[in-house]
Formats: sequence, C-alpha cells, structure tokens
Amino acid sequence: MKIILTLILALAFCAPPLAAQEFTGTLQQIKETGKIRIGYRQFQPPMSFSGKDGKPAGYSVDLCVQIVNEIQNKVGTEIAIEYIPVQSKNRFSAVSENKIDILCGSTTKTLSRSEIVDFTQLTFVTGASFMALKGKKIKNNFEGKKIGVVRDTTTVAALQELFQDVSANVDIIPINTTAEAVSALKKGEIDVFSADQVVLIGLAMAEDSPDTFSILPDLFSYEPFALALRRNDADFRLIANRVISHLYRSKQILTVYDKWFGSFSSTRPEAFDALITINSIPE
Repeated sequence: MKIILTLILALAFCAPPLAAQEFTGTLQQIKETGKIRIGYRQFQPPMSFSGKDGKPAGYSVDLCVQIVNEIQNKVGTEIAIEYIPVQSKNRFSAVSENKIDILCGSTTKTLSRSEIVDFTQLTFVTGASFMALKGKKIKNNFEGKKIGVVRDTTTVAALQELFQDVSANVDIIPINTTAEAVSALKKGEIDVFSADQVVLIGLAMAEDSPDTFSILPDLFSYEPFALALRRNDADFRLIANRVISHLYRSKQILTVYDKWFGSFSSTRPEAFDALITINSIPE
C-alpha cells in the first residue's frame, strides 16, 4: 500500500498541470498558429483607425493589445498580431466565420448582435449626435435636411425613431464609411452627418482644420461599446474581461482615455466615470 501511494504521489508531481497544457477554442488556435487576428475599423478615430503611418491605432486597439499581452502570458509564448481591416457590413460575420479573433472598434453591444457574436465587458459609453460644417444652423432645425449615416450601424435605427417621433421631414442617406461621409459633408452633398459622438469628435480631430466642423453636444441614443468575439468561447472571453476589469480597477484606463481624448477635453463625461466604477469587477 505504501509503495502504491508513493507511485501515485510521484506521478502527480511529475505530471504537467492541465491548465498549462490544455487550451480550447480561440486560445488553442492562437497557440497552434502563433498569432491572433485583430479586426479593426480603418476610419473610426479615435476608437480605431489607420494612423498617418498606416498602422492601426486608437482607444480600442490599445485595449486589444493589452489583451494580447495577457494571452501571451497564458499560452506561454510570443504571439504575433495580424491586423485585418473590416467594415460595418462584414465585421460580425468576420468574427463568426473565424476570419478574425476579436473585433476592436466602435462597436455597440446589443442583444440582437449577441445572437451572432459574444461581447466583452463594456469598454466605452457614448451616444449618437450630429456634425455639420461650422456656420450651418442645425440645432432643432433639421427640416428638409440631408442627413448622412453609415449603413448597418445602430445609428440608422436611432435616427429613424428620432425623426418619426418629432415628425420632421428629413432625407436620411445611407453611406458606406465615415470617410465617405466626411467627404460628402465637405462637398455639400449632405447637410449633416450622424454617428456616435465620440466618432464624430475623432473625425474632426483627424482633419487638418478641426474648427471647420461643429458637433452638437446633445445625444439622442445610448451606445455602450464592447469588443466582439466568437460565441461560446468562455476561456478567451474571460481573459479579455480580466484585462478590462484590471484596467478599470487600477485606473490605468484613464491613461488610455487621456491619450485619445485628453487633447479634446480636460474633463471626462460622468457616464465614463460611472463605467469605471461599474466595471471594476474584483478578481
């Protein structure tokens, strides 16, 4: 009996821990390929965009890089990052069809979208607003205006509901990308561009003359942002949520926030400070 017990203990000490050996889903794929594929929007500053050097950048991209660092610790090897541009119309199918591993952009978390992808904890909170060329009087005067909005975004439905409630006669014009919308605004092809306010701010800041544009302070929708990943992949999602929660608990999220929004305003929205408190989930 003593010999058998000794053998069992010896085997237990020699055997590698299961957690260090066994991975499933996205983590297994990353371990085997040695890379992670990050989907990002090229024209959604300051959340995600292609910088002047052509490299992906932005608030959401920074969060995803932090998640990659933690994945490297988990799998015990260096991970290469492959950045894959996506558009509004194909971003969720890119996740569900295993073309990208995580979607880092300005993505609103909704229940209907959760039928297609899973989401992390909330990473930002904003709402839809309007941008026009400075000097255009648009506040409370949308009658007869042409309003541009990017296709396949939550802003489309919010706009339709807004103007149905106020019975205004407006022309809502679907546009493929934010870059096309800004161009249409400059050319006078649309009077107003509607999108998440944080995206409008980023687009204005990215222009050579930000003062050319005027952004309304009022919001007409609630847009909680999160990172999207494949459904039913609890281990991968847990790593992402751990990183996000740590950023909130440690207040390191403020460094990321100030990097991308500090030059626009010295004060943070109350909703963002509330988000920090709510998402500071204990380890």
